[in-house]
Amino acid sequence: MMRRCLLTVCVVLLLAACDGGRTKQYNPSLVNFTAIYNPMFEGQLYPSLVMGMANLEEAYGGEPSDNALFAVSVTSPANNAILRVTIDSSNLNYVTIFQEELPRRGQRYTFYPTLRWKYDKLYRTRQQGAIDLSFTCYINDEEVDVKNMHLHYRSVNDCLLSIRDTAGAHHDYRWMFAAYVNEEHPYTDTILSGMLQQGVVSRIMGYQSTSQHVVDQVEAIWHYALEHGITYSSISCTANPTKRSNVQRIRFFDEVYNTRQANCIDACVFFASVMRHIGLKPVIFVEPCHAYLGYYTDKNRRKLRLLETTITGWVDFHALERSLVPDAHGADRLPAAQYAKVSKYMTDKERKLWEEDKMTFEELKHAVAHNLFVRASEYDNDNYKANRDYFNNSENMMYQRLDIEQLRSQVRPITGE
Repeated sequence: MMRRCLLTVCVVLLLAACDGGRTKQYNPSLVNFTAIYNPMFEGQLYPSLVMGMANLEEAYGGEPSDNALFAVSVTSPANNAILRVTIDSSNLNYVTIFQEELPRRGQRYTFYPTLRWKYDKLYRTRQQGAIDLSFTCYINDEEVDVKNMHLHYRSVNDCLLSIRDTAGAHHDYRWMFAAYVNEEHPYTDTILSGMLQQGVVSRIMGYQSTSQHVVDQVEAIWHYALEHGITYSSISCTANPTKRSNVQRIRFFDEVYNTRQANCIDACVFFASVMRHIGLKPVIFVEPCHAYLGYYTDKNRRKLRLLETTITGWVDFHALERSLVPDAHGADRLPAAQYAKVSKYMTDKERKLWEEDKMTFEELKHAVAHNLFVRASEYDNDNYKANRDYFNNSENMMYQRLDIEQLRSQVRPITGE
């Protein structure tokens, strides 16, 4: 029995030794497997771009390489060889397996695999970091080569606006603003409820009523933003990761809601999200160093109105409320210094009513909100007329007309799902 066991062990060891010493069929130098990250991005991975471009290729069509982040290339060592590339998991992606047939021996083939991303992790990348990726090449189930890749990832709030490729050509990514518009966020229902309680409108109907009712609905969003305390914050820039890139930090819809801080882009994203939720058609106009909002007042898109969203920062209703003091009759009144800050946004008639104690603080807020809305609706008109030709020129990289409804079929909202 002992002799039989020893014989079995020897046979197993012999077979293992023979298998381990088996000559590889395919020479790595001849296959010449390469795996690269798009050199235009200089080793920088933008989670927002990954999430926003999730269905971009299907929408635009064109060549697979047009929007590819990764490329793998091999020289086929045999006719009808089967290539399999396995990309190991990292903190931002799952294991990804890519397989293709290589019809002709000696032919060089290039493919553009899409990683299986962990979108929830991408959404939570609010700080910079690094990932290491391993690409393993198999030909007819034989492991041929392994290539490792080290990338630096950005915060998901970093939106790539434009970049120059290695040939010096500019690529415009400002359409990515549409990815930050999120009309399905749960907060939108809370906002709609608040809008109805304010009394600016009694119904939310989208385009089912008159064009004036559309304007009234937008004013209700405006009034809610003021009541909620959204103020202007000029912090918009971020450290550009390379000399060839232009990047801007954008707050998400819920970040604006929770922090009550917004720059011109953040506020456009916030307003456009609510507009989209109630069925309106917003447009974001991007100029050098600024952005403002537009919206159609009819479903057929014949009439466009503008809105300068940063004007919400001209008053702070929360600060005014904290400064209120009761008068001799117990009514809430503003100290002289605080009243001076808002009286310039009131008409002569409204100031007279307030100074004669014939206007409540709530009525004052409604009056100020309405007057600011009128100003915000007129603020960019001349500027838009002067630059209209630039907006209509698709080759002009400095001016963009971003129609959110049209872009939505191409660019998905960035969410944690």
